[in-house]
Amino acid sequence: MSLLLASANSANGIHTPYAVLLLPLFAAVAIALFTRQHRGLSAALSIGAILVSFCLSLSLLTKGITKPPAEDITWLSIGSGPALKLSIGYVLNKLSLQMLLVVTGVGSLIHIFSWGYMREDKAVPRYFAGLSLFTFSMLGIVLANNLFMMFIFWELVGVSSYLLIGHWFHRNAAADAAKKAFITNRIGDVGFLLGIIIVWSALGTFNFASIKANHGELGTLATLAGLLLFCGAVGKSAQFPLHVWLPDAMEGPTPVSALIHAATMVAAGVYMICRLDFIFTTDALTVIAWVGGITSLLAALMAIQQDDIKRILAYSTLSQLGYMVMAVGCEGSDDAMFHLTTHAFFKALLFLGAGSVIIALHHEQNIWKMGGLRHRMPVTFWTFIIATLALCGVPPFSGFFSKDAILEKAMHQSTALFILTTAVAVLTAFYMFRLLYVAFLGSPRSTAADKAQESPYVMTVPLMILAVPSFIAGFFSTDEMHFVPILAGVIAAGAGWGAARALYQKTKTDPLPSRIGNAAGWCRDRFYFDEAYEALNKYTQELLAKVTDWLDRWIIAGLGVKGTAGVTHITGSLLRLLQTGNLQTYALLFVLGVLVLLYLTLT
Repeated sequence: MSLLLASANSANGIHTPYAVLLLPLFAAVAIALFTRQHRGLSAALSIGAILVSFCLSLSLLTKGITKPPAEDITWLSIGSGPALKLSIGYVLNKLSLQMLLVVTGVGSLIHIFSWGYMREDKAVPRYFAGLSLFTFSMLGIVLANNLFMMFIFWELVGVSSYLLIGHWFHRNAAADAAKKAFITNRIGDVGFLLGIIIVWSALGTFNFASIKANHGELGTLATLAGLLLFCGAVGKSAQFPLHVWLPDAMEGPTPVSALIHAATMVAAGVYMICRLDFIFTTDALTVIAWVGGITSLLAALMAIQQDDIKRILAYSTLSQLGYMVMAVGCEGSDDAMFHLTTHAFFKALLFLGAGSVIIALHHEQNIWKMGGLRHRMPVTFWTFIIATLALCGVPPFSGFFSKDAILEKAMHQSTALFILTTAVAVLTAFYMFRLLYVAFLGSPRSTAADKAQESPYVMTVPLMILAVPSFIAGFFSTDEMHFVPILAGVIAAGAGWGAARALYQKTKTDPLPSRIGNAAGWCRDRFYFDEAYEALNKYTQELLAKVTDWLDRWIIAGLGVKGTAGVTHITGSLLRLLQTGNLQTYALLFVLGVLVLLYLTLT
């Protein structure tokens, strides 16, 4: 049942949803214009803005309730009759409010953690301005009541994520990662835009409510429109084959990684297809389900051989996003949103925990140079444990309930999908317990690990707060539990933990390559997707360069420039022969010309 809200005016006359949306924007503008030289004030503005947005979001829960509040303001109308109407507005229902609370709630904790993590960074004001702009953009996607408005904020998320991923732009890796994320997302956005155009051309509206009421009029275009709209989610939520940008986004600051990977950017794609689930035909849903399933499996396989703590978590995000997308394809949008919500809590906790470790080890990210952190960083360790158990779907942690719901949907949709998702659950438990055994248990593997100390309260308090919903969020589900998915999920988690314990409990080097041979190299090198795209790009560029060079040399320069010049040269040479300087010759030519004209005139 939809959660019904009322829109109330604040003391200054601004609608509460607009206040929630605009406060981070005001913070970003204020930092950019007035506080660029004041690190603490810039951080305070950014943190204060999102905290107020979170409080206002919570206040929406207490408003009166008769129907979902919505507002639509015409911004621009072009033409008459079936005019092109562009509008801005908001809609609040169960879906948007759920996402609103996740974005502002988790985002608030990430902002607070950022002050501890980035305190020594020279560009703190620029960083917090980027965070606020990113938050504003994401909130715009959540509140949008039409495809046009959503697309505008969709692109703003892309721009602001480019700025955050490339925060340390003086590093080539960070600059390249930012460009890679931006360009890859634009590929998906081309399809998204074409889908929006098809929907508008067929229905004459961008409004979600109108599209839902009239989507049957799409007719034979329904499958094509749905798949093109899904292309936007493929890019934004890093689904196969556009998944390659997300692991490289780890080059940004760790709080940025938590923001992008937990509750915001990558969640936008899943949120969009959940909001538009009514538009997808059976054929489109089948494609969506298998794209999600393949993504989850490939990402899990890649994760088992990564040594960078942030990259392991990045591939974990890819895998869980695949779960969510597959759930939508199995007609389980509510289950996808449920897992998106629980995932936002425990994945943000995992990334912030990783950030705590990285700071304590002086920016070391290789898990094989860690070890023995359990006793040196107890708060980080135990909160990391809670998040890991939630991710692995161990009862009674939050991930157990949301993962069970997805397994149940896959079981009813396809036996093959159910087997695939169960296998992914095994791999998830394996690579996460591998991370725990290597990074936190055993003996220190480096001087930095041996001298590590717990992070300050500004970093550990957000960890402790996030640990609470990571544990209890699943209990708010009203879905019926099913025996087979529960059994499959528990067995999968146990199998993954057992395999990781057997291989990594007392080892100083990775024993897996010797066990699985060349397959380990394929997983470590991410199945060579990046190399394949690089080669494709290279050869495509070379081919285009050769074609362009030929056109320039022979068509433009040869026939166009040189050809025209040649004709002019020959004509000039012939005319020059007539310039003799002899008066009699000129008189003769004049007379001959007159005679020719008379002949032509008289005949």
